[in-house]
Amino acid sequence: MSTANDPTERPSVRAVRESGRTSVVIIGAGINGIATFRDLAMQGVDVLLVDRNDFASGATAASSHMIHGGIRYLENGEFRLVKESVQERNDLLKTAPHFVKPLQTTIPIYSTFSGILAAPLRFLTHRQGKPQERGAFLIKIGLTLYDTFSRDGGNVPRHRFHGRRTSREQLPQLDKKVKYTATYYDASVHDPERLALDVLRDGEDAHPGAVALNYVEAVGLDADGVRLRDRETGAEFTVAAEVVVNASGPWTDLTNAALGSDTSFMGGTKGSHIVLDHPELLAATGGREIFFEHSDGRIVLIYPLKGRVLVGTTDIDADPREPARCTEEEVQYFFDLIAHVFPTIMVDRSQIVYRYSGIRPLPHHDDTVPGFVSRDYRIERRADEGRPAVFSLVGGKWTTFRALGENLANQVLEHLGRHRVVSTAGVRIGGGNGYPKTPRRKLEWLRENVGDDERGRVLFTRYGTRAADVAAYIAEGEDVPVVGTALSSRELAWMVAHEHVQHVADIVFRRTSLAFTGDADATAIRSIAGALAALFEWDSARVDSEIRDTLTQLREAHGVEAAASGVTASL
Repeated sequence: MSTANDPTERPSVRAVRESGRTSVVIIGAGINGIATFRDLAMQGVDVLLVDRNDFASGATAASSHMIHGGIRYLENGEFRLVKESVQERNDLLKTAPHFVKPLQTTIPIYSTFSGILAAPLRFLTHRQGKPQERGAFLIKIGLTLYDTFSRDGGNVPRHRFHGRRTSREQLPQLDKKVKYTATYYDASVHDPERLALDVLRDGEDAHPGAVALNYVEAVGLDADGVRLRDRETGAEFTVAAEVVVNASGPWTDLTNAALGSDTSFMGGTKGSHIVLDHPELLAATGGREIFFEHSDGRIVLIYPLKGRVLVGTTDIDADPREPARCTEEEVQYFFDLIAHVFPTIMVDRSQIVYRYSGIRPLPHHDDTVPGFVSRDYRIERRADEGRPAVFSLVGGKWTTFRALGENLANQVLEHLGRHRVVSTAGVRIGGGNGYPKTPRRKLEWLRENVGDDERGRVLFTRYGTRAADVAAYIAEGEDVPVVGTALSSRELAWMVAHEHVQHVADIVFRRTSLAFTGDADATAIRSIAGALAALFEWDSARVDSEIRDTLTQLREAHGVEAAASGVTASL
């Protein structure tokens, strides 16, 4: 174990260790922990956010990239959640327009009345009845009801129904057996990890007493406070606090065990996805998401993203103590789904550039069908004499992170005897501030701030209007390409200075989309490692370790063998 005087200790960790005190410690830096961190920081509360890995590297990074109202929750009778979800979706379209975009969504429908007899039983029990694909009648009722929640005063178009002829005209490669299509609008989040980083930075900027540390884990709790371990050095130290928020997602029970409490709140399910480099399938989607419930009751999505096609998802009971992996059985399931909707399009494993899997932070659900487990959230509180109060977050979903963070912060504020001074509703997030609303204004902004060339567009896509600050930083020193036009040496220096980068994997998987799009080949990884070595003063052994660790993550967690040039999916 390293000593407290370890010269490799990060200044941010040293400052926290030497202070030894804060008001609130949040454990778990997924989107919900980050949202709570930002909310409390905006109230002027001293708050420390820690995560044993990188920020937004767990369930937050394994999402379906959707910001949606949850039309399917209507069948669960979760009307409050649907209302909150569509309100938050509409809010994010305005507050985070650099990452959250409208998503035209089309449901292929194979029958008129399928599911009518089963639907009431499923609504009442959530357990019985054989799963069936919904027919047009049920989907029409659902979408009509969804419109009443979703339209944002008329800003969101009503759903549309089309028969076979019009459906085939719009999507020519759609299965000929499709009788109808229903189209409505939700939203997608193009870079969930970067949106989470933006929320995090807003929290840090809001209050000097708000501090965030990645690669720091909570290992104990006693009367003195929370025992933390810096995973970069091995050093342990204690931080006193009045409140501990356990926002560990699917690992909430495991975190509580480390804090000395035995709980069984969680019952997460695994969701897997694959990313395909497949121009024919990309064109077949017509630029829209294809979304439906398969005959086995699982939600299916096929939609274009970053020039690739994302296909998901599964819903399988999972053990959070085991790493979530996308299996070959799941890959075959996805291929069968594609064939179900686009039967003339051939897909094979060589076209997979990335696969990923995560565990949803769902509550314990006994024998309830996984797809019917509530996506709503609740907060469990425990207060032992002489110890900080512990608030455990159970559940939660990407779309509602702001509202969840506000509700959780309200309970913390009440415990602290403090009052809310500002709401996060309607507050622009990071690079969404001053975001140009029209194509013409976007072009003007690019020319004025980052340049209307490929590199400027990369920065704008990655940072939104914060790209102006990044471009100014880049212009202040010598800048050389690291990965073509996708990444440069000065931008890497910016990430190290402002985005808590510690490892090559942080860049490959979360600060950029290189892994997601299949562009993280071994050459790119070596180049990034070399550039970071100059910034961190790594020796050759550390560089080799970083490269090896990143390649191992690609192979074992994402099914990708990174060759010297190009990426091929492992079989």
